[in-house]
Amino acid sequence: MRCPHCGNFDDKVIESRTLANGEAIRRRRECNGCGFRFTSYERIEDKPFMVVKRDGRREPFDRFKLERGVQRAMEKRPFSPMQIESLVNDLEDRAEIMGRTNHEIDSRNLGDLVLESIGKLDKVAYIRFASVYRHFENLEEFVREIKKLGLRETPSAAPGPAAER
Repeated sequence: MRCPHCGNFDDKVIESRTLANGEAIRRRRECNGCGFRFTSYERIEDKPFMVVKRDGRREPFDRFKLERGVQRAMEKRPFSPMQIESLVNDLEDRAEIMGRTNHEIDSRNLGDLVLESIGKLDKVAYIRFASVYRHFENLEEFVREIKKLGLRETPSAAPGPAAER
């Protein structure tokens, strides 16, 4: 680090302190050339993770938006808030891994990732998420998606000797 007083590049760190919950480090330094003491700060340069929308726009990844979509799909299903939180954490990690090279992920890939993860846990939540994500506009689209899941209709209980007991 260059000394702001004499311009010398030779210094030593006297004290280091973590700031902002580990987001930054404050260092007190002393120039070995002139003895001048100064402070430097280190921060991780974090390039924002972006989502590329269908129309080509880019917007910052919003964990809250992802969490809200997952919560809506899993509403009134047998999952605790901790399970949903864990799922969202996993989805966020997987999305960032997928977009590691250029710090962005296509919204379709993100949606497919969510569908795949929810589908392993709950078919009703899967259909709820798919209906919004894939913009279902009629009943036939719901039926096609349900058939993809391999779910069959259960016959309704018809009145008969078994129903009368």
